[in-house]
Amino acid sequence: MGEKDHEQSSSFAESGERLDQRGWNEQQYLEQYDVSAFERPSVTADMLIFTILDEQQDNYRKLPEKSLHLMMVQRGEHPYLGWWALPGGFVGMKESLDEAAARELRTETGLDGIYMEQLYTWGAVDRDPRTRVISTAYMALADSTSQQIQAGDDAQDARWFKLGYRVLQEKKVHMEGGCRLDRDVQVELTHQDIRLTGTVRVTRTYHGTLIGEQWQVLSSEGIAFDHVQMIAYGLERLRSKIEYTDIAFNLMPPLFTLSALQQVYEIVLGKELLAPAFRRKMAPRVIATNEYTKDAGHRPSQLYRYRPEWEV
Repeated sequence: MGEKDHEQSSSFAESGERLDQRGWNEQQYLEQYDVSAFERPSVTADMLIFTILDEQQDNYRKLPEKSLHLMMVQRGEHPYLGWWALPGGFVGMKESLDEAAARELRTETGLDGIYMEQLYTWGAVDRDPRTRVISTAYMALADSTSQQIQAGDDAQDARWFKLGYRVLQEKKVHMEGGCRLDRDVQVELTHQDIRLTGTVRVTRTYHGTLIGEQWQVLSSEGIAFDHVQMIAYGLERLRSKIEYTDIAFNLMPPLFTLSALQQVYEIVLGKELLAPAFRRKMAPRVIATNEYTKDAGHRPSQLYRYRPEWEV
């Protein structure tokens, strides 16, 4: 720090209250501040709650197939009455975003104490027909064996929907100094005879490196607001994070087999993994127990538990 900078820093420390051009200190400024001077948009917190569920099957000797599910709630009031949406709601003036997300999670689904992280903020001007609403999306992961869901607040029903995701088409557009990659993806949510679908276009612009990304809803059948793009974004984030973090263990029960753990990774990533390589990768992250599975019709398999970082 130079001599002039040191003198300026000292003057700030020694001057005490600083006055603006009107001669007001900060307290006087805050007392007269007009909150109506600027329009204030509403803010919501919406949750993408993922879990892994067993598929129903007739052959009890075969290990159950698993699939990725997402929680949706059926709206009990306008707008989008009867449509399905992500659990969420408006943020109160005296609560943080995280507090609002946890509160809405409890009141709309009955879930509490599960892993949750902030994902992205969506702010398209016309994303909500009621008024200007900005939404911060959260991703939560739940072990379905120990969590029960229930509908509450303005939700008629809350259910786990099987999540399907596929790329419909990709198109590369060359531009001066770079290119633009357009990718259309389809989201499909199914629960018994209920089928919800939507298509999202993800546009990534490159000038040497990635310099921009845009998400656009092309169609939505039964999925309220712009939640279909939140779902597509959330799944991509989950797939990315599962590669370099231990986030997947939030989808597992306390004790699990290595085969079940590998199946969860394959479901989320959408691809098969080589068992020997997967087990080598997981070796530092799990601890073998003295317990074994007791499922009828199957050979007993050793059960493992997650090894947290502080135990390494």
